[in-house]
Amino acid sequence: QVQLVESGGGLVQAGGSFGLSCAASGNIFNINVMAWYRQAPGKQRELVANHVSGGSTNYADSAKGRFTISRDNAKTTVFLQMNSLKPEDTAVYYCNLKQTVSGRVYDYWGRGTQVTVSS
Repeated sequence: QVQLVESGGGLVQAGGSFGLSCAASGNIFNINVMAWYRQAPGKQRELVANHVSGGSTNYADSAKGRFTISRDNAKTTVFLQMNSLKPEDTAVYYCNLKQTVSGRVYDYWGRGTQVTVSS
């Protein structure tokens, strides 16, 4: 099993910044990608940003220019720096890890951390 422990989050005013981190541990073999998703009340979970193990990153349009995803040198911790936050960024943010073991892709999720942006 793989455990994902998220930290960060809380309440911030619009225009402020927040940093989230997610540390992976357990049976880690071959991480394909680590990512951040979010889910606002009444909405579906959506991708915010991902960091592929080869080094490339991808962002949702809503995150481009404001959020930055990165990973540590060991590649088992993923960070999300969020700047210029807007009330519409309010959501539960989830860490996600995908890894391939024996040709099969496994998907793991953190428990989520609440980010609330007040106007």
